[in-house]
Amino acid sequence: MKIARQLFDEMIAHAREEAPNECCGMVGSSDGHAVEVYRATNAEASPLRFRIDPEEQLELHNKIDDAGLDLGAIYHSHTRTAPKPSQTDINFAKLWPGVLWIIVGLADGEPEVQMWRIEGGQVSDAELVVE
Repeated sequence: MKIARQLFDEMIAHAREEAPNECCGMVGSSDGHAVEVYRATNAEASPLRFRIDPEEQLELHNKIDDAGLDLGAIYHSHTRTAPKPSQTDINFAKLWPGVLWIIVGLADGEPEVQMWRIEGGQVSDAELVVE
C-alpha cells in the first residue's frame, strides 16, 4: 500500500496523543493507495489492547463506503513493544480477512511503523510505501 506522508504522520500523531494507551483507527484506500485515515476511540482505553466500539465501527465503515473507498487497513499502536502483531492482534485479525494491519510502535521513543498481512493466523510483512 502507498500512503502520503501527511496520512502517515497523522497515524503517528494519533499514537503519540493517545499514549500510554493504544490508539486505533481505519484507513480508507483505493487501488492500493491510502486515501484517508479515520481515527477511532479505543474503547478499552488500555496500553495493552484496543477495541473499536461496534457502533463506531459501523459509522467508520459507512464513511469509508460513502467516500467510495475500501477498508484498506486497520491501524493501532504498541506503546511498550515493537510494531509486530501480538497473539491478541493475530486472533482479532481472523474477524477481518483481507484487511492489512498497520502498527505504530512507540516503545523506543522514535516511532516505528510496520504493515502486516495476517491471514488464517499466519503473519507476513506487507509493504507500506510513504510518498
